[in-house]
Amino acid sequence: MQGDRHRLTNRSLFRIWSQEVVRYGDVDVQGHVNNVCFARFSETGRVDFVYNTFKEMAPEGCYFVIARLIVDFRREILWPSTVDIGTAVLALGRTSFTLGQGMFVGEDCVATAENVLVLNKNETRRSTPLPEAFRAHLQGFAAKV
Repeated sequence: MQGDRHRLTNRSLFRIWSQEVVRYGDVDVQGHVNNVCFARFSETGRVDFVYNTFKEMAPEGCYFVIARLIVDFRREILWPSTVDIGTAVLALGRTSFTLGQGMFVGEDCVATAENVLVLNKNETRRSTPLPEAFRAHLQGFAAKV
């Protein structure tokens, strides 16, 4: 799974897809979609992956936090547009996993993102190992080779 970051611009890498419609209010004074909207697009894909792929994502007594979000801007987006967000698992750690995303308008990749999610225990508010069954399920959503 490691080493797929450079390929996030390739639509065929992704197994899970989400969509966002660009709103008029997303446009900044330069006439293109403001950079903060890309974090929202990433969130849409991440939340769809977490809650639509796994009905009960975190084990009982645990929750996920986002520990890192990296966005690489590749092209501007103009209003009106629809953004397709592809999401795939890039890496599994002991207590975390990394999602890779490609954001597309038509066939053009407008941005890529990496999200690191960490499993925490409610009572300690500290990281805890990913259960083996969960890890196996995540591997099924690895970026296509």
